[in-house]
Amino acid sequence: MAQLASEHISSDHAARPSRLRTVMVPVVAMAVLLAVWELACDTGLVPPFLLPSPSAVVLALVKDVALIAQHSLTTLAEAAAGLGIGVLVGAVFALLMDRFETFYLAFEPLMTISQTIPTIAIAPLLVLWFGYGLAPKVILIVLTTFFPVTVSLVSGFKSVDPDMVDLMRTMGASRWQVFRYVKLPAAADQLFSGLRISATYAIVGAVIAEWLGGTSGLGVYMTRVRKSFSYDKMFASILVISALSLALMRLVDLLEHITMPWKRAEGSKDHD
Repeated sequence: MAQLASEHISSDHAARPSRLRTVMVPVVAMAVLLAVWELACDTGLVPPFLLPSPSAVVLALVKDVALIAQHSLTTLAEAAAGLGIGVLVGAVFALLMDRFETFYLAFEPLMTISQTIPTIAIAPLLVLWFGYGLAPKVILIVLTTFFPVTVSLVSGFKSVDPDMVDLMRTMGASRWQVFRYVKLPAAADQLFSGLRISATYAIVGAVIAEWLGGTSGLGVYMTRVRKSFSYDKMFASILVISALSLALMRLVDLLEHITMPWKRAEGSKDHD
C-alpha cells in the first residue's frame, strides 16, 4: 500500500509541469508572436498605418515616456480610488445579502441586470450629471468593480459547510465569531478571485471614462494621438494599460499571499 501511494505521488509530481517550463513556454510563445508581427510589418505585408511594428511601438513609448507616465499616474489614481470604493460597496452588499434573505432576493436580479448595460452607454450620462471632473470617472469604476466582489463573496459565504456553522453555534459562538472563524476564511479564496477581475476592470473603466472628457489620463492621451493618426503611440498606451492592469493583479496576489497563510502552507506542501 505504501509503495502504491509513493508511486501515485511520484506520478503526480511527474505530471505537474516544472516552474521553469511554466515560465518559459509563455515567454517563448510571446517572443514568436512578436517576431512574426515584426516580420509582417518589416516586409510590408501589413501597412504601417494599419498596424505599427513592435519596434515602432517601443520607440514611441521611449520617446513619449515622460508624458505617458504623467497620464498613467492620473489613470492609476482614478482606478485606485474607484477600486477601493467599489470593493467596500461590494463587501457591504455581500454582507447584507448574506445576512438578510429579503435583501438578497430584492437586489440580486437588479445587480445582474446592471451588468448587462454597456459601460460606454453609462459614461456619457455620468459626464452629463457630474461634469468632467473626477466624480464621474470614479463612479463608473465603482459600477464596474463592485459586482465581481459582491458575487464572489456571496458565493463564498454560501459555500460554507452548514455543519461547521451549527457546531460553532452549539459551542456558544456569537454571530461575529461564526463570521470571523468560519465564513470569512471560507470566502477568502473566492474574494481574491473577484478582486483580480475588479482590478482589471478598474483600469479599463478609468480609460473609458477619460475618453469622454478630461484633461489628463491615458484615455485622454489615446484620444489625442488617435486624432493625429499616431497609431504607434496609441499602441504604446495600450501596452501601458495592460502593464498597469497586470501590476494591480500582482498586487492582489501579494495581498492574498500575506493574508492567507494557510494557502502558502498548502502551496509549500505541493512543491515538496
